[in-house]
Amino acid sequence: MPGIKLPTAAERLRTLLAAASSLTLHVPGHRCDLIGRHHVDETGRVVLELPAGSQAALLLEAERDVAAVIEITDVAPTSVKGRVRSRAVYQGWIQHDGDLRAVLELAEATLADPLLGEVRVEAGEFATAHPDPLAKDEADLLCHLTGAHPEAIEHLSRLIPPHHLHGVRRIVPIRMDRFGVVLRLEFAARHRDVQLPFSAPLRTAEEAAPRMHELLARARCCQRNHSGH
Repeated sequence: MPGIKLPTAAERLRTLLAAASSLTLHVPGHRCDLIGRHHVDETGRVVLELPAGSQAALLLEAERDVAAVIEITDVAPTSVKGRVRSRAVYQGWIQHDGDLRAVLELAEATLADPLLGEVRVEAGEFATAHPDPLAKDEADLLCHLTGAHPEAIEHLSRLIPPHHLHGVRRIVPIRMDRFGVVLRLEFAARHRDVQLPFSAPLRTAEEAAPRMHELLARARCCQRNHSGH
């Protein structure tokens, strides 16, 4: 199988922020878990809504700039061995942007991903990157595929060369982005990830369904060819 085609580290960092429902904010002497309280604006700035009375909010009232670190852990939405797919750390300073809003002035961000390795990204590169078009839909798409269409996963596995499937105990979709679907092949003591690429990278989330239908059509053709019909 060819190697997995991946977004850049900067794109992955933007995607994680777009997809995450929560993050952890560290300021001097305090840690705060923010749930549903962040977004990235059109200029690439991370905007945070701070809880009233929180240490972070009180620090911002007393100081103009507060050193801050944001952490995100990306966990696969499907049940697989080794569910942590990547970790991201965003370092910089938070500044006032309204009563309880703060903006992170990014200094640099670090992505730790088993496929990309550990990569540092400068603020300018982060600001100009774009999140994956499936950032907000990936979890629902993977859970739907696994829960409602397990037969589709069996069909898709026919696109994987047979010699990669020797000893496989379970196949679970673990990633989906504009490039394709990544299936995790679980063996007794190890796993391997294999990408089934789309015919062309997605431009919008609406293109995901027809691209998946194309993959399934290819899988059905592959099945017929293997059976000699």
